[in-house]
Order: sequence, then C-alpha cells, then structure tokens
Amino acid sequence: MKIAIAQINTTVGDFEGNAAKIADGMRRAEREGAELVLFPELAITGYPPRDLLEKPSFIEANLKALEALAKGSAKTAAVVGFVSPNESSRGRALYNSAALLHGGRVAFVQHKTLLPQYDVFDEGRHFEPASEHRVFELNGRRLGLSLCEDLWSNHTFRGRRLYAVNPAKMLRDAGAEIVLNISASPYTVGKQALRLDLFSAEARSVGLPVFYCNLVGGNDELVFDGRSFALDAGGRPVREGRPFEEDFFVVDSGSMGAPVSPAAMPEEDEIWRALVLGLADYMRKCGFERAVIGLSGGIDSAVVAAIACDAIGRDRVLGVMMPSPYTGERSMRDGEALARNLGISTWQVPIGEVYEAYRRALGYALDPGAPVSLAEENIQARIRGNILMAVSNRDGSLVISTGNKSELSVGYCTLYGDMAGGFALISDIPKTLVYALARRANRGGERIPKGIIDRPPSAELKPDQADTDTLPAYDVLDPIMRHYIEDRMSMEEIVGRGFDTGTVERIVRMIDANEYKRRQAPPGIKITMKAFGMGRRFPIARKT
Repeated sequence: MKIAIAQINTTVGDFEGNAAKIADGMRRAEREGAELVLFPELAITGYPPRDLLEKPSFIEANLKALEALAKGSAKTAAVVGFVSPNESSRGRALYNSAALLHGGRVAFVQHKTLLPQYDVFDEGRHFEPASEHRVFELNGRRLGLSLCEDLWSNHTFRGRRLYAVNPAKMLRDAGAEIVLNISASPYTVGKQALRLDLFSAEARSVGLPVFYCNLVGGNDELVFDGRSFALDAGGRPVREGRPFEEDFFVVDSGSMGAPVSPAAMPEEDEIWRALVLGLADYMRKCGFERAVIGLSGGIDSAVVAAIACDAIGRDRVLGVMMPSPYTGERSMRDGEALARNLGISTWQVPIGEVYEAYRRALGYALDPGAPVSLAEENIQARIRGNILMAVSNRDGSLVISTGNKSELSVGYCTLYGDMAGGFALISDIPKTLVYALARRANRGGERIPKGIIDRPPSAELKPDQADTDTLPAYDVLDPIMRHYIEDRMSMEEIVGRGFDTGTVERIVRMIDANEYKRRQAPPGIKITMKAFGMGRRFPIARKT
C-alpha cells in the first residue's frame, strides 16, 4: 500500500486555512498515486487548542470543516486529526480523534487512548480516553490507527511508566497489518532520537511497519519539528521527513526499501532552527510584521537580533540603542558593528536626561561619586522598557525581550524593564548556550562581532559592573540550574556532583524566590525538557 505523509504547519483556530492545507495534501496524494495520506494530530483545530475546547462554537466549526473535507475525499483516503464530541453522558465531553475520510464520507473514527498529563500536556482536562482500539480495512489491508502518545506507552517519565495499556499491541491483536500514528509532538533537544528509539521498539515488538506523521511549526511556546518517518517491521527507518519545515513523501508498505540513517544535525543548528521557526510563526500567526529589539552591545541582544533576521528578514528588524551614563564606548561600537553586519536599521535614544529626571523626582543624591543603588539600576532598565514599548505602540511591532534562562532563573532581570516585551525568544536558553549560538551564527562569516563574544557580560547599570559581581560564573550557574530545574535534583544531590555547598544553596534560594518574576514574563520558546512557562507550575506564595 502506498501511504503518503503530509507534514503540515497548522494554526490554532484557523479552520479555513488548516482545511485548505489538508485539501491540498489530499489532492497531491491522489496525483502521486497514494492510497492513503496521513495528516497530523488535531490538524483541523491546530495544536494545542487548550481551553478553546470549552467553546461550543469552536467544536462545531471543527466538525463542519471535517464534514466538508470528507465530502471532497475520493479514491485516496485520508486520516485527519479532529475533536469529536463524547455522546455518552459520562466522562469528559470530548475526544481527541482521528477520522478516516474516504469515498465522500467519514468512514472510520479512532479516539486517542493515552492522554498525556505531564509537562506542557494537559489532555485529560478536556478529553476522554478511548475505550477500544479497532482496525479498519482499506483496499484489502487491515490498518491500525493511533494518536501520538498511544505509541509512547513504554516511555518512562521521572523513572516511572505512566501507562498500563499498550495500544500498538491492542492493534496487532485486533489484526492490524500496519500501524499508523498521527502526532503533535513538540520539539525539545534530543527529542527525535527518543521518538525513534520508542517507535522502533514498538515496531519490533508488534512486528509491524509504523507510519508516523508529526506536526511542524510554532504555536505560542511550542515548536513542532516535523521529522515524520516510516519504519519497517524490524523498526528500521526507511524514510524521514525534513526538520522544521513542511514536507510530503510517499512510502510503499509492500516494498519499503533499504533502511536509512536518520539525518544528523549539530545541536546548535537544531536549536537555532527551532528558534527561527518559533519566532517566525509566532509573529505570522499573531499578525506582527516587524520586530524591535533593544541593542545593548551584549551577547544576548546580539543573538536575538541575528535569529530575528533569519526568521523575518533584516528589513523588518529595528534595533534601538539606549545608552545611559554607564554605557561604555565599546558597547556602543559593538552594537553599531552588529547592526552593520546584520544589515538592520537602528535608532539611538540616550536615556541620561530621563534617568536624571527620575533621580531628582525620587530624591536620590545627584553626587556622581555616590554608589548607584539597586533601585537606580532598575530605573534605567524600566526607562528602556518604556521606550521599547512606545516604539511597539507607535509601529505595531513586536518587542522581543532578550533575557536568557540563566538570568530568568535567578531573577537577574528587571520587571517592566528588560523583561518588558511581547515575546521572550531565548528565555529557555542558558547563558553558556547563548555563547554557543553566537559562535554558530558566525560560521559563514562574522555576523556577531568578536568583541561581543569575547567581552565579560555586564548589565552596565553602574560603573565597572560585571555579572559576576552578583552571580557565580555562568559555567557554574548553568549546570546547577539545569540539575535543579530540569533534572529535579535536591540541593544535596547537586552538591554530590562536586559543586560548592554555599553556591548551590544560594542559587537554589534565588531560583525559588523569583517565581513571581517568571510568572509575569512574556512567553518564550521551549527547547529543554523543562522550560519556564506552561509546563512548569509552581506556587508563588509558599514555604520551602
């Protein structure tokens, strides 16, 4: 059987646009002689729809789109993800479902069995799990249909298997000859290797080929990397879709061909492409045409600006330089060099006079030799935040904040200052990784000036300031942060890894104390196993 995989980029709630992409894929599959074409999980609604599922009009629009697509189906069948009502008087009101469209009608429906409820997933909030898994027959072949997590039954989360049932084995026992899986599996570093390991083990376990269609594109904090694949009955990949872009390919299950090696991609390249796609789709799907970035002459704003240029084009990026009395000439030179290298427009708005007006209004000593207080540092950051938001209001552009995960974790950032913005592009990127991305940006020639990469990081909010005045070196802070947040280690376990006890205690205290700041941060792109945002839900008021 010739099976096509249509790896498409959907938008939540864009029923017309999503249906048009599905219809195009159905026509292409028919032209290329496929007997069946797969589309991603919840392709009609977009993923994740979250609490839009509580709106009856949303569910009705999704059903109307499915009905129209079904009427347009002909010789080539299609598997399409959608939301279906639970007609029973018990359980959740909805199912996460896949429909087989064939011959002008909905010929078969399979609901999702395993509903993830960890990290960014909360499907049990709205969906009822399937009570059975059945197979369907198409052109003389018996096919089993599953949805995303249904083939993750052997996955362990925090050392535990989450599920007692195995849908792949249920389909095999029901007589399936091929297992199909439609998915919306978001990207994190190393995710594709994990998918291939799990799905290959399932294919070997049931002795059946597996066809996997994954979503691609950015939706809010999540990026979906595509990389759909087909596995033979021995679990060997015979075809893999392109990463971070739409793709379409056809595989014959009767002659699947020789195994292929999954495409290898350096980690920095993978992360860069995820950030580029996530920003481009966030802006496009939210209706922003231009981006504005505060250029400090530092590493974070440089990397953000370079990614923005790749995502939306340099002609749509504005860099605003806002020197204060403490901004060094080197920072200004480096910021100007960055703008020239990237080819972006800049606007310089010195903040010295506004800063002095704030100090006078608040009664701070105007003695230039007096120490600069934390409040005065934050005043500068908030002035800059106000200027950037004023540009946003004037131009309708998106302010991209430039704070990284290291700073956000320990609160080395100012509410309504450098945290101001509509999108926090690198908020899941630790500082040490920011430097790696900067070096990656320069592979084909200098885009980020060497001086920016080489200089010690500084907020430049008081004379001769360095980040290490307040924080441990980032090559110490970042692994401690990772162990505490992503690996969920205790302080004692982290110290056992060879870190200084006092340093660990200090960083953990800072992380815990700054939950209130993170709660007020703009959304950013998730690239690690545990990002700040929708997948990390900690109380602000607590005793720890």
